[in-house]
Amino acid sequence: MNTLRDVKIGDTVTVVKIHGEGAIKRRIMDMGITKGTSVYVRKVAPLGDPVEITVRGYELSLRKADAEMVEVTEVEK
Repeated sequence: MNTLRDVKIGDTVTVVKIHGEGAIKRRIMDMGITKGTSVYVRKVAPLGDPVEITVRGYELSLRKADAEMVEVTEVEK
């Protein structure tokens, strides 16, 4: 399973599924990360936390733990 945490800088992927339950899953979905959405990884902090992404035309920073809950497809070229 590939997660948003595993994506390299500069790659674009598509969200397949969001794991987790309750408030955490709802918070991720409220940020615009939903099934079928394209996500571009802009930056990753030196220690890997947080991950800065572009989703639906805006920049967003995600904690490493939240990024691991987002299952994505293989890298799109």
